[in-house]
Amino acid sequence: MRTWIRFLLPALAGPAVTCAAEFRAGVARTDVTPPTPFWLSGYAARTNPATVVRNRLWAKALALDDGEGGRAIIVTADVIGFPREMTDAIAERIGTQHGFRRDQVLFNASHTHYGPVVRSNLSTMYAFDEPERARIQAYGGRLMDDIVALVGAALADRSPARIECGHGRAVFAANRREATPGGVKLGVNPSGPVDPDVPVLRVTAPDGRLRAVLFGYACHGTTLAARFTEIDGDFAGFAQRAVEAAHPGATALYMILCAADQNPNPRGEYEHLERHGRELAGAVEAVLAGSMKPVRAPVRTAHGIADLAFAPHTREAFEKEAAGTDGAAPTPHKKRRAQKMLEAYDRGEPVRTLPLQVQAIRLGDDFTLLGLSGEVVVEYALRAKGEFPAENLAVAGYCNDVSCYIPSAAVLRGGGYEPDTSMIYYGQPGPLSTNVEEEVFAAIRRTLRQVGAK
Repeated sequence: MRTWIRFLLPALAGPAVTCAAEFRAGVARTDVTPPTPFWLSGYAARTNPATVVRNRLWAKALALDDGEGGRAIIVTADVIGFPREMTDAIAERIGTQHGFRRDQVLFNASHTHYGPVVRSNLSTMYAFDEPERARIQAYGGRLMDDIVALVGAALADRSPARIECGHGRAVFAANRREATPGGVKLGVNPSGPVDPDVPVLRVTAPDGRLRAVLFGYACHGTTLAARFTEIDGDFAGFAQRAVEAAHPGATALYMILCAADQNPNPRGEYEHLERHGRELAGAVEAVLAGSMKPVRAPVRTAHGIADLAFAPHTREAFEKEAAGTDGAAPTPHKKRRAQKMLEAYDRGEPVRTLPLQVQAIRLGDDFTLLGLSGEVVVEYALRAKGEFPAENLAVAGYCNDVSCYIPSAAVLRGGGYEPDTSMIYYGQPGPLSTNVEEEVFAAIRRTLRQVGAK
């Protein structure tokens, strides 16, 4: 893996800018493509590792400070998800080396299903032998080292910058919770909630040169099927490459928003990936070409953890699941989940709660990024923007930790893959409790108010 630092020299010519810079910004990138062959994450149906790299994977960092002590780092990566033990350890190293607090460092995984297995994420999806586990551990260690170096590179690259924000629109995401007589299945629900918003932050030098573009969208990185076993960043990787090709010398960073119940539509072929990538890049370009709102200092940050309760469960239920006598079709994944839960019972520590991380980065009164851990369904973003209408709010899931799906109350009642079946692959005991949405929003309100949101 190699780290690339973009040292930006004064342009020979550029648009006149009369507004003084209020920030310093730095940007860097590092190649996080795994060695091949390597197992890809996201589909339990895969039977062989990837041997081909179709497009390389990247981690990128944007470092911001306001010159008055307010600062933040946003790290994005073309991976399925970060487990908390990795991001906590990375953040601790960044704190030791550069003096950053935990609330000042936010991680977001693009959730491409054509990227590598990342240590304990989706732990019961796989049954690896010891050599394969060692390869995955080694890759995770290198990934951590390279992200620490990446952040150092972005901090070293800081120089005066202007920030502006705007919003575009993309419409290829479809709600995937399709109601059938047999229950909710993964399909297409034309009447289900979606979020077409494409928030965009533009970072320029005082002379107007484009240095970085941070953008987001609420859609799963699942354009292709499980049969596709080539390493790729999905539509998000395509869109980042397209924006960078249109603006040589600039770095494009993508954040996945609240996309847990959102799939690309149509999907299944690489041509669909290209089509969606072009649409997303086009939405970003339309914002960059239009009138964007200046973003002002200061930088305010907050981070908290809410312990979400799981629905009640018993040791007996997992004993039956492990033995295949629970009345449901036995699978290797269920057996591995049951063994994990029984081990927790044996330790006297049955899994009763899930730590949900809630983080906010607010830039003046002009733009607020709210980051939630887990695979968060779209209703959370829609409700948060409705509860805080005065905020220019972008709400991202898949931040800091991806330990399971976070359903809304409606999704939980409806059942199906997101609130129920997926918990097997994540090694969690079962669905979250019926008050999950209110628990999450209590934490959201606390965190946003800590940064001055109205």
